[in-house]
Amino acid sequence: MPGTVRQDDIELLVGARHWDPFSVLGPHVIDLNRKKAVAVRAILPLAARAYVLTFEEGKKRRTEMAPIHPDGLFEAVFPHTREPFPYRIEIVDTEGHRRQQDDPYAFGCVLTDFDIHLLGEGTHLDEYDKLGSHLFRIGDVKGVAFAVWAPNAERVSVVGDFNHWDGRIHPMRNRGETGIWEIFIPGLAEGEIYKYEIRTRATGEVFTKSDPFAFRFEPPPRTGSIVCSIDGYAWGDAEWMAGRPARNLLEGPMAVYEVHPGSWKRKNAEGNGYLTYRELADELVPYVRETGYTHIEFLPVSEHPFDGSWGYQTLGYFAPTARFGPPKDFMLFVDRCHQAGIGVILDWVPAHFPKDAHGLNYFDGTHLYEHADPRKGEHQDWGTVIFNYGRREVENFLLSNALFWLGKYHIDGLRVDAVASMIYLDYSRNPGEWIPNQYGGNENLEAIRFLKRMNEIVHAKFPGAITIAEESTAWPMVSRPVYLGGLGFTFKWNMGWMHDMLEFIRKESIHRKFHFGQLTFSLLYAFHENFVLPFSHDEVVHMKRGMLDKMPGDLWEKFANLRLLYSYMYAHPGKKLLFMGGEFGQWEEWSHDRPLSWDLLKWESHRGVQALVRDLNALYRSSPPLHEVDFRPEGFEWIDFRDVDNSIVSFLRKAKNPNDFIVCAFNFTPILRKDYRVGVPAPGRYAEVFNSDSAFYDGFNVGNAGGVTAEPVPWMGRPHSVKLTLPPLGALYLRPSP
Repeated sequence: MPGTVRQDDIELLVGARHWDPFSVLGPHVIDLNRKKAVAVRAILPLAARAYVLTFEEGKKRRTEMAPIHPDGLFEAVFPHTREPFPYRIEIVDTEGHRRQQDDPYAFGCVLTDFDIHLLGEGTHLDEYDKLGSHLFRIGDVKGVAFAVWAPNAERVSVVGDFNHWDGRIHPMRNRGETGIWEIFIPGLAEGEIYKYEIRTRATGEVFTKSDPFAFRFEPPPRTGSIVCSIDGYAWGDAEWMAGRPARNLLEGPMAVYEVHPGSWKRKNAEGNGYLTYRELADELVPYVRETGYTHIEFLPVSEHPFDGSWGYQTLGYFAPTARFGPPKDFMLFVDRCHQAGIGVILDWVPAHFPKDAHGLNYFDGTHLYEHADPRKGEHQDWGTVIFNYGRREVENFLLSNALFWLGKYHIDGLRVDAVASMIYLDYSRNPGEWIPNQYGGNENLEAIRFLKRMNEIVHAKFPGAITIAEESTAWPMVSRPVYLGGLGFTFKWNMGWMHDMLEFIRKESIHRKFHFGQLTFSLLYAFHENFVLPFSHDEVVHMKRGMLDKMPGDLWEKFANLRLLYSYMYAHPGKKLLFMGGEFGQWEEWSHDRPLSWDLLKWESHRGVQALVRDLNALYRSSPPLHEVDFRPEGFEWIDFRDVDNSIVSFLRKAKNPNDFIVCAFNFTPILRKDYRVGVPAPGRYAEVFNSDSAFYDGFNVGNAGGVTAEPVPWMGRPHSVKLTLPPLGALYLRPSP
């Protein structure tokens, strides 16, 4: 029987160039000798013969399909049938093996017209539920629904082991001007590896891409996407999640342990392999709880191809990296954190993405996710490309991704990386290498709008969740609400304090008096933003040396200086963040290729630093003066910052209740100061609640025998004062006794 398909359709199908394969393949009502009939067509390049199987009155009928092209296009015509009917296809390969399958082209659309409308206008905030791959059922038929955005493609196919990576077999349905392509492939199940094969309209080039919305990927260096359901995990953190909206971290303690999960510890007995998410739950969670931190912040866990990027060059935005296990194991890790009373923050990277061929770059043969003009679209420093925030579909991709982690994985906060690079068009660019905005300025108006919208939506949909900006400039009101003109973040990293403090503390003590402004300058702007004080991973890499190794002096001075630095950090207004290894005084710079130097804990000096951090966390969490009024001047008051020659400062930290305060004094020289008088607000006994020189921390136990009594001696503008023994390179916290 001659075929009923036009020759140009045949050539387009077998050449894998057909824009609308559903208009030809599958069941179609045709005119045959002036009567209605049904033609069933299939493209089966690996078949020697093919049959249409129908079932009539309980009996199976096999109708052989006629080959209408030698490259595997088959057709069967049913002349006495006026409308499509249920059927399956039986394939006989060249070796005589038979198999049956449901025909993907016998099924209608999966995405509704309303879905398509929302996706097209960039307002589908649950975009991850529609695009990507999803286990799906149509009637009694189970399979997988695929959908991808590629508006400038001539043809898109799903390829994988299930079709021998042949783009002719499963070309997708085009849903019109939105650029969405979709297909339901029956018979596929969880665990299938796949990609999208895309033929670009402009040049005819054919390439394969990983799924931007995949929930799981092959472990690097492989790059396939994996069909994966992330539904059905039995969460045990209901109490944590129910209480989260009522937690006010602006007035509560927040001590963050920053972690790179691939190098915190390794399996030395197994070739130095990674700990899995489950093993991290068993080891990291109890450690963080014992050390007293309130939160774990992970460097990006979203899938990334290159270990050396530390996760900051993300490609699988919706997939926790397969390096440490499957997605539900990461859910288990978060769950265990919450059950232990620990929040989880993720580093999130909406600023840029890498140029890997299987990723987002040049996705459909055009600059789809990124700017075409390198003056707006390329990060020269990092060799990456910048998202086009002005494109509604790209903005929706990123908004959907932020909500995805907070919703599906119960994440408590997002720390947004490289915000400065997003909001400045001339970031790290020379004159002539950037394009001003429509008003002639250097502000990236589209990125600013995106960040504001992201923060508004996150805080509206997930009360109690936080967002943190890594913003390294003096951009105003980063952590102020959008309705007041701010960017809307909950917190901002205080990069200025971090750099000033490290520059100050690394100087030999004899020189510190000449640089006291680095110590005190931060208090001039400490209440302009809701600041986090970070000693992050960036400060212990690239020849910057480990935290302990930054300290000046001999071995004793190095440890004493480090204890002093952490003590000053915990007393200073702002939330706290310390990168892993810093809590026990790691000597070496951090490397993503090796675990932390846990063997150092055999030394009392390193155990002392660890004990100091643990006690600081405990005191910080239990003491309202140290955390309750972090972002208003009422929570801080200088006692004295003028004793430059002796390099001593003192101040008060105050709770909402003005009668609840802590006196903090710091000696930044290795000289013991006896009978050092400090003014205090009230008479009475002052308990020494913390001493960084305690023998518990491998110090010399120089102090004040547990406390001192105020004397009616006016000093430093106050009616009372105490005489202190200030330990060398030491810090004291004193609190009025009841």
